[in-house]
Amino acid sequence: MSFQFKLIEASEIHKIIPLVQKLTNHKFSDAILKERFTEMVSQNYECAVIMHETEIIGVSGLWFCTRHYAGKTVEIDHVYIDDDYRNKGLGKQFLNWIYNYVKTKGCNTVELNTYVQNYPSHKFYYNEGFEILGYHFLKKL
Repeated sequence: MSFQFKLIEASEIHKIIPLVQKLTNHKFSDAILKERFTEMVSQNYECAVIMHETEIIGVSGLWFCTRHYAGKTVEIDHVYIDDDYRNKGLGKQFLNWIYNYVKTKGCNTVELNTYVQNYPSHKFYYNEGFEILGYHFLKKL
């Protein structure tokens, strides 16, 4: 199988919604996600995808910023690979592509959040050399 890793154009951002819906178990309507992604691409957000032929089978958001403790960094967000393509080494290849890309933009660190109960992702990110530095808190207003 041949796979391509690339950035998706801002004008095509809504093409990732089906995968994000799988990741979130359809917690948000398509309309809400369209509205949010439309706003996100106007901020410091880019989106990388894995393509198999003409189908998007993997996705990762890329939030760029500078932090006092990390310098120029990227936060990878909503990382998801379709079930049929897991356990084939694509996650590692995808992250390597992302690492190389964000280095060209001056980033020297990569950050992420993962859900507490998502144990397979914890093992994967530990194997990638990530460390747990703290907890992510959220308060709805």
